[in-house]
Amino acid sequence: MHRRLVFEEPVSRAAIWSRRLAWFSCAVLLLSLLLVRLREPSIEGLAPVAGAYLLVLLALGLALVAFARIWQKGHRGVGMAAGALLLCLILLAPAGYVGFMLATRPALADISTDIDDPPAFSRSMAALTAREGRVPPDVAPEKRRLQRQAYPKIAPIVLEEPADAAFSLARKAVTALGWQIVESSRPGGRSGAGRIEAVARGRILHFSEDITIRIKPRVDGSRIDVRSASRIGSHDLGANAKQIAAFAAEVELLMER
Repeated sequence: MHRRLVFEEPVSRAAIWSRRLAWFSCAVLLLSLLLVRLREPSIEGLAPVAGAYLLVLLALGLALVAFARIWQKGHRGVGMAAGALLLCLILLAPAGYVGFMLATRPALADISTDIDDPPAFSRSMAALTAREGRVPPDVAPEKRRLQRQAYPKIAPIVLEEPADAAFSLARKAVTALGWQIVESSRPGGRSGAGRIEAVARGRILHFSEDITIRIKPRVDGSRIDVRSASRIGSHDLGANAKQIAAFAAEVELLMER
């Protein structure tokens, strides 16, 4: 009775380690994101996330090396390398989005529907406490013009409703969006304008945008202007424009009810 000996090609070590490193980098990335959420948001606090992405890139490189070895030497491990490659691409998708926004959007961190006379932020004790003592600085006119080119749809909200009704709509919209209202005052007084100060916090990293809303009476109704400013960095990746657009959409939705 004869036995046939079957020799199988060895499994690519690069494929094995690419899979291991891909899952390890996934765990490190999730832990680093959790660490950022638990700590006070800062640019320096993103260092663990950057380190995790270096591991992702290393795992991606190993997966590509594994494919090359498998092609050249006929080693096994295509499934391992393909799984590692797919996981790395999924993990790199958010970083790719950040890179795309950095390349296609101007370096702005303060957006307003009124670029000529942006709503001012309150300096009351309550507002300063909510903003951790920070008052968003004025933005140079040339940067405001860059905003107009980058976000042409960001414009004042003009309503036929009187200012008091517009104030109520704006406050309901802020509440519906889950923003924290810091303080508010109805239209009236010397300026005749109403104001709502709020803070919007990101769902993943808890980065904050400070928002001020101005409601002015008009002969034919009212006008709402919104200003949103990031606390960290000089590039908001389009976050402030999204906040203003979300507010405008919510006001429109409330008007239709």
